[in-house]
Amino acid sequence: PQPPSAAQPLPQDEPSRTAQTAAAKTAAATAKPVADIGQATSNALMAMPVNGSIVREYSKGKNEGIDISAPAGSAVKAAASGTVAAITRNTDNVQIVVIRHPDELLSIYTHLDGLQVKKGDAVSRGQTIGSVRAADPAFLHFEVRKGFDSVDPMSYLR
Repeated sequence: PQPPSAAQPLPQDEPSRTAQTAAAKTAAATAKPVADIGQATSNALMAMPVNGSIVREYSKGKNEGIDISAPAGSAVKAAASGTVAAITRNTDNVQIVVIRHPDELLSIYTHLDGLQVKKGDAVSRGQTIGSVRAADPAFLHFEVRKGFDSVDPMSYLR
């Protein structure tokens, strides 16, 4: 509710890691499987990078991609053909792979292990690039960017 002394409502607090993990577990229990989105549809620009259920949807400014629940060790595949532009780690030491595609598109994959590609490699749509990292819960974070701006990955997967 808006406080009487404020002209605008207060911003929502960002959830803690514990709350995010609890929310991801709850979402995993109610998630809808999307394993065939983009894989069965040949005219989709990208294929789902891993078989699983979306447990956290895209929300500009809050979640710049989608989180896909999948068992640890599941193969993570390139969503579209391109070139591995970067491999790095975030502040939590989680691996990040960035693949560059035509038309200033980038696909970004985090929470990976067992990488099978290196910077500069050409990859094909559906080629295994690594596996889902063991975590509780285990999931892949997948983003699509047009230049530097995040876009809803589902618009490329349908």
